[in-house]
Amino acid sequence: MVTAMITPMRRDGSVDEAEAARLAVWLSEHGTSAVVVAGTTGEGPTLDDAEKLGLFRAIVSAVGKRIAVIANVGTNDTRRSAEFAKQAAACGVDGVMAVGPYYNKPPQPGLIRHFTAIADATTLPLMIYNIPGRTGVNILPDTILTLSAHPAIVAVKESSGDVQQLAEIAARTPEDFSVYSGDDYLALPSAAVGACGVVSVVSHVAGDDVAAMLAAFAAGDTGEAARVHHKLASLFRALFAVTSPIPVKAAMQAFGFATGACRPPLCDLTAEQERALRAAIAPWVPAGVGAPAR
Repeated sequence: MVTAMITPMRRDGSVDEAEAARLAVWLSEHGTSAVVVAGTTGEGPTLDDAEKLGLFRAIVSAVGKRIAVIANVGTNDTRRSAEFAKQAAACGVDGVMAVGPYYNKPPQPGLIRHFTAIADATTLPLMIYNIPGRTGVNILPDTILTLSAHPAIVAVKESSGDVQQLAEIAARTPEDFSVYSGDDYLALPSAAVGACGVVSVVSHVAGDDVAAMLAAFAAGDTGEAARVHHKLASLFRALFAVTSPIPVKAAMQAFGFATGACRPPLCDLTAEQERALRAAIAPWVPAGVGAPAR
């Protein structure tokens, strides 16, 4: 279970590295085996490079070798992405992630050149992130298969929402290439067709349950895995009822984290949305916990 981490902000909108480090340690104690830092859930599009590098260093320092730290380095500019991968590597991260180039919609040969250039920039393992609903380009199974031959390209976070596409990737890529579901609600169906795990948002709130679901499936107890999936279903809906990471960032305040607001153009939940969120997360919130003042 990999957690796509939120980025806590102070009241003035600046990045709170100390709170991010504290959150990463807490996640490591609740089923998370690795964190993705400054990804979409971490509001990467509105963080500048200095803020991202500060987060990488702070979280690496906080978690040590307890869990892996994966730095999001991808942009829609190949040269910039490759250069930033080098800077991230210097922060001591364990791996890098790069999303499909957004807006400029490169053809599949352009995608191969893009990810190869990023992989060649460092000696770190690279996870590809395919999320066509946000980028406008789908990284096709044939392209993933070609890229999986690169020794540094070791995984894909598949967020197309197409379980058949994920299944094809899992069936055709080498055994040492890891396929992760990028959608919490598809984590269990994806595991059934070859995914090794999930890059999760829900794991902020219910990490122990998400980890237990995957462990039960791996142990062959599909009935228990399905039971936990059904238990989590309302949480899947609640944390994606509005554009992520708006709900999950608000949710973590109930767990005692000073997460702050999302940066524009994202906005706050309405009062009605917040009431619904609080009701959905209530079974997982420890008694007597509230957000610290910042």
